[in-house]
Amino acid sequence: MAMNKAIRFLQYCVKTPISWFDNETVSIGNTHGAKRGIDWFRLLPFLAIHIACIAVFSVGVSRCAVIMALFLYTLRMFAITGFYHRYFAHCAFRTSRVVQFIFALVGATSVQRGALWWASQHRHHHAHSDQPQDVHSALQHGFFWSHMGWFMAQENFATRGELIEPLMRFPELRFLDRFDGVVPIGFAVALYALGEFFAKSFPSLETNGWQLVVWGFCISTVFLYHATFTINSLSHRFGKRRYATNDDSRNNIWLALITFGEGWHNNHHHFPGAARQGFHWWEIDLTYYGLRLLSTLGIIWDLREVPPTFIHTRRVTTR
Repeated sequence: MAMNKAIRFLQYCVKTPISWFDNETVSIGNTHGAKRGIDWFRLLPFLAIHIACIAVFSVGVSRCAVIMALFLYTLRMFAITGFYHRYFAHCAFRTSRVVQFIFALVGATSVQRGALWWASQHRHHHAHSDQPQDVHSALQHGFFWSHMGWFMAQENFATRGELIEPLMRFPELRFLDRFDGVVPIGFAVALYALGEFFAKSFPSLETNGWQLVVWGFCISTVFLYHATFTINSLSHRFGKRRYATNDDSRNNIWLALITFGEGWHNNHHHFPGAARQGFHWWEIDLTYYGLRLLSTLGIIWDLREVPPTFIHTRRVTTR
């Protein structure tokens, strides 16, 4: 018995680092019935990105590094909200296969796994919103689990392919989904190379490779993580309800600002398929403004708008 346990533990220790680079070593078969619990060993890279932020005291700060961090936060937040969410999860507009791949690639640098996994989990959320089956409902499972515990669990590791069958036909998206650790690693290496190039060619920028990695990758990614996660953990708890949806989704202007419009969450659950989540002109929705720009340029098209009748139906009469 002891020998069998030792062998299984050894197999786990060997298999887990491989799974950081090849998800198929874990997700072959159905892991959705796995025992609930955080797989801490496999989540070491996630923890490492947080810990690496401490290196800021070693690499220092420069205007270039801060601007890079802000730029990459903005670009990747748009990729998550505009494409991972509104395009891949909700088909709120159409685009070409090339643009679809480019934004899936940019979204993958956010270290929130591949677009297929992200979209499938989000569709599952909408199908069971705030019910016991909703794996990241704060009402059902508490703040920590809804904020980040749910995606650390073995039961939610596999992509729910049955929910995104039309997207599963694209081999390039399946590749990004299977090897979702490759893009972030390549992204960090590219930032290091860029920083070293700046250090040698433009010393007045006062930056270097490691500084850009810490600011542009680690710090920017951690802020991006927790801003995104608040839509699970806070937007069903804090804010106002305009529409009587079948869940407890709420509109929250502060979350909308940091997530480029995702905080208009009650609006979103009222009509999930819309490209716009801020239904009124005063509801700032930066993602929608970006999508409108791409639509004007012909990069995307057929943006789904909210039907006027939906704006005034199912209104909450009491709070």
